[in-house]
Amino acid sequence: MHDVAALPARRTSYGPRVLYYLFCSVLALIFLFPLSLTLITALKPPAEASASPPTFLPTYLSWANYQTLAGFGAGIGRYAFNSTLVALGTVVGTVLLSTLGGYGFSRFHFPGKNIIFVVILTTLMIPFQSILTPLFLVLHYIHLQNTLLGLALVYITFQLPFAIFMMRNSFDSVPRELEEAALIDGCSTVTVLYRVLLSVVLPGIITVALYAFFSAWNEFLAALIFMTDSDKYTLPVMLLNAQSGLFGSIDWGAVQAGVTLTILPCLVLFLLLQRYYIGGLIAGAVKG
Repeated sequence: MHDVAALPARRTSYGPRVLYYLFCSVLALIFLFPLSLTLITALKPPAEASASPPTFLPTYLSWANYQTLAGFGAGIGRYAFNSTLVALGTVVGTVLLSTLGGYGFSRFHFPGKNIIFVVILTTLMIPFQSILTPLFLVLHYIHLQNTLLGLALVYITFQLPFAIFMMRNSFDSVPRELEEAALIDGCSTVTVLYRVLLSVVLPGIITVALYAFFSAWNEFLAALIFMTDSDKYTLPVMLLNAQSGLFGSIDWGAVQAGVTLTILPCLVLFLLLQRYYIGGLIAGAVKG
């Protein structure tokens, strides 16, 4: 009798859960629709991809848009290599400097520490476009203008304020007793950082690395201004040039094919590392 009376209550408890999953499914479809439309357009024949009014489904699948990208300029492989090199250089430089900087701001006391940290954070409020000319002159003066290294250094400079903020909060969330125990056992400060703390703040490091990779991989304006040699273009700049069709028209098929190729590395990395990414954001936002 008790079980029968409990049945209605159990049935009604499914209502909010069904609505929740229904809402999430609709939201997922809304986000997936532009991506699916991009993939479908990339697989259309070039004439059909640029047709007006557009058709939703292609009459047949075609790889012509990808072939157009493969043969454009120095080849899409060259531009993908440039983007990969710049993005990986940005990740390595940002992770190394932000880890050391975050550790220093979290664990050491020195005159003006808080003021310096605030000054670093205030650089986030400087519009990137407003200092493009000074950056161009600086890179030209040190002979790094029109080089992938110079472009990576620019990206590292603008990633560091957020990255140092994240890493300082990640180190602040680690109990100091863990570090003190390692120091008592005879470890040096560098050894403690390398062998003990890095594994603990790994989610924060991965968050910084992912954010730096995504920003460098997708950045367009700096790459367009600082790179004058077409063989050193990154993927976003290459797509700008590859979009031109006959008589100034836009080759939508080639553009969408390029978009699918640029999305793929970001999507794979995020799916593989999303649990660390979420954990790093939480650790970086909340001090323990």
